[in-house]
Order: sequence, then C-alpha cells, then structure tokens
Amino acid sequence: MIRFENVSVTYRGGVKALRNLDLTIEDGEFVVVVGLSGAGKSTLLRALNGLVPATEGSITIDGTEVVGASAATLREVRSNIGMIFQTFNLVERTTVINNVLMGRLSAVPAWRSTLGLWPATAREEAMLALERVGIVDKAYVRASNLSGGQQQRVGIARALAQKPSVMLADEPVAALDPVTSRQVMGDLQRINQQLGITTIINLHYLDLAQEYGRRLIGLRDGLLVFDGLIDDVTPDTFTSIYGREIAASDVLADDEP
Repeated sequence: MIRFENVSVTYRGGVKALRNLDLTIEDGEFVVVVGLSGAGKSTLLRALNGLVPATEGSITIDGTEVVGASAATLREVRSNIGMIFQTFNLVERTTVINNVLMGRLSAVPAWRSTLGLWPATAREEAMLALERVGIVDKAYVRASNLSGGQQQRVGIARALAQKPSVMLADEPVAALDPVTSRQVMGDLQRINQQLGITTIINLHYLDLAQEYGRRLIGLRDGLLVFDGLIDDVTPDTFTSIYGREIAASDVLADDEP
C-alpha cells in the first residue's frame, strides 16, 4: 500500500507543487494521473521515491516512511520501485540486454556489473523481461539501432528486471506516435494485470487515460481535484481538472519544475 498523508512539496522560490495531498493506492492498482503542466504530476512520482523531499506530511510504502528517511532506507525503497522515463534513459552505445541488466544493479555486487560478469540468473531475468514486452529478438542489438517504441520497451524491461513491487511511469508515451503509444500502454496494462505490480502513470493524452486507466487521479495547482474510476469520469471532471472544457484527444505538454 502507498499512502500520502497531508503531503506538501514546496520548491525553492516558494513554488508549491503539491498541497496537502491525501491519497491511498492499494497493492496492484493501475492508476493514471492527469493535469495541466505544473499541476504536480511529476512531483508526486518523485516524492514517492524520495527524489524530491516532501516539505510536510508523510509518505509510506508498505509501512516504510519515505519522508526524512535515511540514505540506506531510500536505497531499499528505490530498489523496489521501477521507473520508466519519457526520454528512455538508455545507454545507446551498448546492447539491449546490457541496458536491461542495469535493472539488477542493486542486487548484484558492483565488481560483477563493472566487469560485465552478470550471474546467469540475472541474464535469465533480463531475457524474460524482454520477452514480456515482445522484443527478446533485439537482445543483442545496440540500443541506438532501435525505434523510439522499441527503446521505451527496453526501458520497461529494465524496470521489470528490477523485480519491483511498484512501477512509476512519467509521461512514458509523450515521445511516441499514437500507434506505438497504444502498444506501450498495452504492455504496461498487461504487465500490471499479469504480475500485480502497482502501477502509477502520468499522462497528458486524455484519450489514453480513458482507454487504459482504471482509476484516475486529477491534479490542479498541486491539489487533488478528482480521484475515482475512469467509468465515473464526465466532461465536468475534465473541466474541474483543467479549468476549462477540453476534448479527450487534447495533448497537454508537461514541463514541471
């Protein structure tokens, strides 16, 4: 279980990214977070894994407090959280499987990873992760030779190889075309359903949020303005989140601090 209790995040200069957020996410949920640029979507994810410190309140993951946690506790928390990025964050000069194996860094002695002497079990886990996203045939191809959609699948496989209990995806399809975006969202949805990994995804494509999400979180100016099932979303819901009437196909850029 993930729990935010009265969480606020204030950046330097007094910018309030989250305001008194109360939120509970149960194990295995598939949650989509939407909102305008600067609404607090990315801050929510970063606060959850301790990359951005909460200035008030409490954030717990399976009972472990993240706010004010020691470096050792944060390392342990992050080892159980897979992160998928908008910009893929791959090492393009090396192979796909080497990129995926980086998801096992916290579980393998540093000397092994430095020398490339990965245990057979780690390699098996990496190949299984690639199989789950349908690109096991690309295992020994340089990452730079892949399409954008394939690179994002490598990013998902890398997070899976970490064997996480929580998966965070920050605008994972923002750089992809509509067809590839649906393929990637389908991968994330299927992985959630098959493995029960708690999944939280920030999106700025509202049609994808409605198509793939089950629970929708709406943020506006750092405040939680909607929390409910996708089936309960109406045009008025989007008006409350965005402050104006908006079409589900609208695309909203995200450049939070």
